[in-house]
Amino acid sequence: MAAQPSFPRGGTWFDSLRKSFVNVPVDSANGDAISTSDFLDAAESLTTLFDLLGSVAFKPVKNDMLGNVKKVRDRQLASPGDSSNLQSLVLNELKTKQHTATEGLLWLTRGLDFTAQALRHNTSNTSDELSTSFRAAYTSTLKPHHSFLVKPVFSAAMSATPYKKDFYAKLGAESDQAKVKEELGRWLACLEKQVGVLNQFLARKECKW
Repeated sequence: MAAQPSFPRGGTWFDSLRKSFVNVPVDSANGDAISTSDFLDAAESLTTLFDLLGSVAFKPVKNDMLGNVKKVRDRQLASPGDSSNLQSLVLNELKTKQHTATEGLLWLTRGLDFTAQALRHNTSNTSDELSTSFRAAYTSTLKPHHSFLVKPVFSAAMSATPYKKDFYAKLGAESDQAKVKEELGRWLACLEKQVGVLNQFLARKECKW
């Protein structure tokens, strides 16, 4: 059964988030260092979006993302002094010849990229249904890295998306759709920026194991 909106009257789904990507500090004076705690809280908050999609097919997608959040957070808890930002966390973990959190962050970033691309495609192509947007995003982000056993699980989720109008109604009331569009645009731009920073960082030679 589809999840019901849990935001107050006149509010939107974005008001229900424990942490928004809009509020994640990115230190441009320090190589675009991204606050670890804030980023993980924002990523965890994002996973409630999959509840709004209203199908059990999205449970593996959500669980996969939450599992990767946990891998990064476990490293942060184990070595807090070296983990104030994601870049520092990765470089310091790799110095120990371990890569559990680094690999978790890589997969988390791919999952966030998938979500961002799906929503960007859908907001930019107003006549497309969600299934079209999510399939396009999956093809360009996660699919190239998934095994033949995993691909059918995620493909099933892409086909289980609700109608576009029903999904956006869960982000905010019909009378508040202008507000939904504005808040989605701001949130999505911040998510895309942080994903871009991490994609560039994780592609660096020193981030390989």
